[in-house]
Amino acid sequence: MSQKDFYEILGIARDASDDDIKKAYRKLAMKYHPDRNPDNKDAEEKFKEIQKAYDILSDKEKRTAYNQFGHAGVDPNMGGSGFGSGGFSGGSFDFGDIFSQMFGGAAGGGNARQPNYRGSDLQYNIEITLEEAARGIKKKITIPTHEECDVCHGSGAKPGTSASTCHTCHGSGTIHIRQAIFQVQQTCPTCHGSGKEIKDPCVKCHGDGLVKTQKTVEVSIPAGIDEGQRIRLSGEGEPGTHSAQAGDLYVMIHIRNHTVFERDGMDLHCELPISFTTAALGGDVEVPTLDGRVKLHIPKETQTGRRMRIKGKGIKSVRSVAMGDLYCHIVVETPVNLTERQKELLAEFEKISTGMERSQTPRQKSFMDKLRDIFD
Repeated sequence: MSQKDFYEILGIARDASDDDIKKAYRKLAMKYHPDRNPDNKDAEEKFKEIQKAYDILSDKEKRTAYNQFGHAGVDPNMGGSGFGSGGFSGGSFDFGDIFSQMFGGAAGGGNARQPNYRGSDLQYNIEITLEEAARGIKKKITIPTHEECDVCHGSGAKPGTSASTCHTCHGSGTIHIRQAIFQVQQTCPTCHGSGKEIKDPCVKCHGDGLVKTQKTVEVSIPAGIDEGQRIRLSGEGEPGTHSAQAGDLYVMIHIRNHTVFERDGMDLHCELPISFTTAALGGDVEVPTLDGRVKLHIPKETQTGRRMRIKGKGIKSVRSVAMGDLYCHIVVETPVNLTERQKELLAEFEKISTGMERSQTPRQKSFMDKLRDIFD
């Protein structure tokens, strides 16, 4: 077992809160979990190290012992040298009661609790369309998990055999080591706290009682969900050990880029190209929305860059019935591939437009005025 500082292992400060400890553990456990790093011994050892650090720091009493005495407070192999014995010359002081309170059992014997670790949380990334995000949808996803071995029915022992009482701890799940003037209770290294020893393990699950499999889960994605938001499915993560609580499954939402619309919170934006004639004279045009097409009236003398709002045609709020709006950004389109007749008409229009009044070309006149101010 590595003797690195448990806080350093989890990458947290010594005054970290319980939530900080849990967040750090989840992040690292997800990264180094054996299922995500098959045949990677380094990752497996790192995962065990993380589990051990979390086991100590997530328990208030164990954390107190660790903060006061370091590894000696939780690891009997460190011996009693960390405390010193000068203050107890005479040797009659007994730490048994102290450590029995810390670790939840009688220091001299008796049954102890089996270690049960909550299952790891899992994350699943899912990509949906903008339409699906706007309306909400149910999706089925397949995730890795574990289930009870159908050969040994969860016992871990080969059919026809059974687990025997652990020869090291005699079924208690813990061992007690006396070092100098104090006694420490520790999880049994042989049975890992179960109190049982499997001498002839099941050939399918190799003594774990669980086998890897996959399961299909239905996710209800609410209308209005946005990029980067996530949905928590309680208890759908990795199963815990010794019937402990399973972890959670977090479904991370990613929204595909749309060919027409850009999203900004509850609002949608799109470019709306209109003809020169419609821009000058005004008229009605059809505008696409997520619910079909609607008519939008373009006022006469509309310029490129004008923004027009269509109320209630955006995205629904994920937390209420409020609706966003659709904003159309006007682009006056210059015609291309003109016929000879079209060219003649435009040339004629340009000819009769020479010397137009300021009120007819306000932007052009304003621009020219600014140039004069600069160069004059």
